[in-house]
Formats: sequence, structure tokens, C-alpha cells
Amino acid sequence: MIESTLVSVDVLALRFDPHSRAVLLGVAPRAFDPFAGAMALPGVLLGKGERLRDAARRAVTGKLGVPSAAISATGQLTTFDEPSRDPRGPTLSIALWCTFDVSRMDGDRATWAPLDDVPPLAFDHDRIVGDCRPMLADRLWRDAAFTAGLLGGEFTTAQALDVTESLTGDRPYPANLSRTMERVPGLERTERHAAAQPKGGRPPLVWRWSP
Repeated sequence: MIESTLVSVDVLALRFDPHSRAVLLGVAPRAFDPFAGAMALPGVLLGKGERLRDAARRAVTGKLGVPSAAISATGQLTTFDEPSRDPRGPTLSIALWCTFDVSRMDGDRATWAPLDDVPPLAFDHDRIVGDCRPMLADRLWRDAAFTAGLLGGEFTTAQALDVTESLTGDRPYPANLSRTMERVPGLERTERHAAAQPKGGRPPLVWRWSP
């Protein structure tokens, strides 16, 4: 008789920081062995009858201390099934992404690191981040919930460039990105400009999601 394998839900918790102009990943130290004290993605074992998005919320609130009300969207990425990924025994990991309404985040205990500077992580979480990053980049401008979750209801062309560069590793040409955004359902360019830039130059346009 084949034994059932435990299923864990590991979350790539993401938020855009306009000050550092980067997408940040939330991690936290593990409280227990294995890898006690090591940084890790927030994760939990999937409960009986529990939906993946509910497990993701439980992981983020319990491990990162982010209020449930601050979670704006979640979604599934892929599965990691290497039998030796957990020293306690075979565990299947389902990776999800999660974004936040940063105005509702207060007092979380996460360490937020740029995707290019994530500290070494426990288990196979380094691989999870590395393998999922191209998937996240592919979702940007294709998945409205994911894109709006990172950028919010309104954002500038400059911020769109920053988020795209953070996920893809390359800064797109502004005109090309504008054409991409014009084709995104529900996203519209306004006639407003953001505040003037500190070093001069033309203020960037403001984009918004239609009601």
C-alpha cells in the first residue's frame, strides 16, 4: 500500500516598495527544527479539506505577521516534488504567490528583501524562488489580479518600469511597455502626471485600473 505524502503550501509574499524601486520578498526565521533560525518562505502543511488560498493566508499571517485584511490577492504557481526536499520525509510543496495592500500592513515581522538579494533560505526555498521568478515575470501584465496587487489601483509609468525590471531583470523601453499596458484589459492611461521628478525631466504619466 502506498503511503500518502504530506502537502505543504509555500508562499512567495511580494510587495512593491516605491522608495527602493524594487519588488520585495517576505521571509522569516524558522522557529523550530529542521533549520531553526534559518530564513524561509512562509509555509504550512495543507489541512484536511483546506483550500490552497486559505492555507496561503494562514502561512502569511502566521509566519510573517501580516494582517489578513492586508492580503489583496493570491494565486498558484507550480509544484515541487523532490522526495528529499524535506529532511523529515517526503513532502510535496505547492508554491503560491501573494500580494498586499501596503496601506493595511502594520507591525509585520517579516524580513523584506529585493528579489536580487534574498538571503539563503531553508529547505529548497532558494530553488523555489529561482524557479518561480520567471513565472511571476510572465504573469505581469497578463494576470490583472497579480499586477494590480503589486502596483495598486494607481501607479506611474516609472513604477511600472521598476516592477517589470525587478521581476524580469531587464528594464524595458518605456514606449514598448506603454504599448503592452495599453493592451491590458481594465487598465487605462489617465491624462494626469505624477509630481515633478527631483532631478528634473518630464513627470511620468499615471495609470489606473478601471472600476
